[in-house]
Amino acid sequence: MNLSSKPSVLFVVGQTASGKTSASLAIVDALNRCGRAAEIVNADSRQVYRGMSIGTAKPTSDELSHAPHHLIGIVDPIDGFSLATFLLLARASIKDILARGATPIVVGGTGQYAWGLAEGWQAPEVPPNAAIRARLGAEAAEFGDRVLYQRLQKADPEGAALIDSRNIRRLVRALEVIEVTGKPFSEQRTKETPEFTPRMLALAFSRSDLYSRIDARVEAMLAAGWVHEVELLLAAGNTPDLSAFSSAGYREIAQHLSGDITMEEATTKAKTATHRLARAQANWFPATEDRVSWFSAQHDLVVEAVRASCP
Repeated sequence: MNLSSKPSVLFVVGQTASGKTSASLAIVDALNRCGRAAEIVNADSRQVYRGMSIGTAKPTSDELSHAPHHLIGIVDPIDGFSLATFLLLARASIKDILARGATPIVVGGTGQYAWGLAEGWQAPEVPPNAAIRARLGAEAAEFGDRVLYQRLQKADPEGAALIDSRNIRRLVRALEVIEVTGKPFSEQRTKETPEFTPRMLALAFSRSDLYSRIDARVEAMLAAGWVHEVELLLAAGNTPDLSAFSSAGYREIAQHLSGDITMEEATTKAKTATHRLARAQANWFPATEDRVSWFSAQHDLVVEAVRASCP
């Protein structure tokens, strides 16, 4: 397919608390004004879970009613969710949206998800192995995260270079795939040119400004009932060791609910964990990434989105 004949798919990406949801809804309004319908495809690895709304900054009911949304709250936390599953569902959603003559807007800060779509990754479809995951998780708990990262570096240096050494969930998954298939994880992630042209857009903030936004949002989430949300999740049988609970702040609040730390400590830890997430996301979306168009104001980002999408 000739590049010029491919439809455009907008991506609103970047770090947590950078205003992706607000920007995406502003794009929807702007495209509607030029006669173009738009639908949003979630690319946040935590907003796919039911019951995890406040702490993942899931769009509110009013925001969800603003435009059709896809892949929001589609699985229970205990079920888990993989890159391969995301790519399958997101590509189906994009194809369906384009078939209706609308513009897909992929929104989220999970780098694997966004780049996986934009670059046409074909992720290894290896079913989860509970026994392997439990064993690796126990090793990490006993000997520290670094043990798993060093093992991955030895087995698959290229794959290790793509993973944050503190991201236990992704380390376990990479080692699991290697153990099940006998092949390096990195060799199993091939690429096929996508049938659309990705237009990557992001809002840029200084680290200090972003941290201030994060801290204010954590306080707002707590005021909105985040602690009660975690109480309900735990009461439903979910446990803090689930990968879904690796979303910044959830395990920290669970620690408070179990009496291990104070609310003040949980708040501080939640802010710190979210700062850490933002730094990890910056590795996926560095300011030097020339495939991403960076903007300091939402208005300018929306103008570029309209230019790319409206006839």
